Amino acid sequence: MSAPRKLFIKSFGCQMNVYDSERMSEALAAAGYVAAEGADDADMILLNTCHIREKATEKIYSELGRFRPLKDARPDLKIGVTGCVAQAEGAEIFARQPMVDLVVGPQSYHRLPELERKIQTGERALDTDFPREDKFDHLPKRSQAARGPTAFLTVQEGCDKFCAFCVVPYTRGAEFSRPAGRVMAEARELVARGVREITLLGQNVNAYHGHEGGLAGLIRELAGIDELARIRFTTSHPSDMSDSLIAAFGEVAKLMPYLHLPVQSGSDTVLKAMNRRHTAEQYKRVVERIRAARPDILISGDFIVGFPGETEAHFEDTLALVEEVEYGQAYSFKYSPRAGTPAAELKGVDDAVKDERLQRLQAILNRQQRTAQESMVGRTVNVLFERPGRLTGQVVGKSEYLHAVHVDDGQAGVGEIRSVQINASGSNSLSGEVLQG
Repeated sequence: MSAPRKLFIKSFGCQMNVYDSERMSEALAAAGYVAAEGADDADMILLNTCHIREKATEKIYSELGRFRPLKDARPDLKIGVTGCVAQAEGAEIFARQPMVDLVVGPQSYHRLPELERKIQTGERALDTDFPREDKFDHLPKRSQAARGPTAFLTVQEGCDKFCAFCVVPYTRGAEFSRPAGRVMAEARELVARGVREITLLGQNVNAYHGHEGGLAGLIRELAGIDELARIRFTTSHPSDMSDSLIAAFGEVAKLMPYLHLPVQSGSDTVLKAMNRRHTAEQYKRVVERIRAARPDILISGDFIVGFPGETEAHFEDTLALVEEVEYGQAYSFKYSPRAGTPAAELKGVDDAVKDERLQRLQAILNRQQRTAQESMVGRTVNVLFERPGRLTGQVVGKSEYLHAVHVDDGQAGVGEIRSVQINASGSNSLSGEVLQG
């Protein structure tokens, strides 16, 4: 019997790509592939790409260039590009990088086994359609092998919001919600394999409508799975934070007190130009209501600095919003145009101005993040331990607030949830002692 072929997948970008890479690996397992230790060891290399960040496309071409010596040495090595850059670039990838055998968009990866058969004949394979069928219906049943204590679970894809800066509606398509029954079945399979925490994923996850009760209804049903200890979700749009979802933070004990709620700007003028469909005041009122439901919740956000037309006064509005909301964590970026989006046609802000504004914003956000983390010292948090630490003799997990927490090895095992007294705050993590009893 011939040896199994080996597959190496490198994921870029968001948690949804991590989930997609897992499902691609499972789909190709049916074609006889097993995981490779690295690219050098692989018979097929897939780059699962993200198109959100600056110069994402060029970074992928640069990454492909690193694989050229491998392809030259082994012409039978198959190389593919999947995900959002694949969707955006399509056949142009073949033109710019002829060594690529396979280009597959994020809605078509369930077709990987048949596409793999095609490229084994020497042909190239391109699939960037938005198929009528639900790809999740055609993916193989998930393996029953044991796995780590945390998992991502995609419940919603695509976006109908059409923010002026964003490529997601063009690369991921219209909003689609998976039926609740299928989500529940996959969740139970994950729990049976040892998962104790599930993060529900979607480009606009709180627009989920596959359950009659929306995302809140799905969360409440998931909470009924006895062995599932924790539930999270990301990423949300402020306009879709329903009353029932806000109430769930105060009523569902398994829903963790952490919410990533991007705002992008504190200026109503800029928000309108971005087509965000909410004002700064509406965003702040949503945060206020969430904190009323769950006072200890940690709020995270996203910010874009230097969007076309942003003035100093507009930027000052963003700083004022940040000071008022007080974020426990946040991500901030300089605006960079994405071809095909409305904002790409607008006159941009000078790069030096964007750099200076980003530094000022990040100084405030970093201070707030340090304050939130340092406020945990002296408190007791519940930690789900996930893996050994980077330093010998440690085990690391996440608190309910998503802070990384490490304790000395032997105090807790992977997969356990233990109460930890926090005694120190480092640059990016907390340390403490497991409480006995």
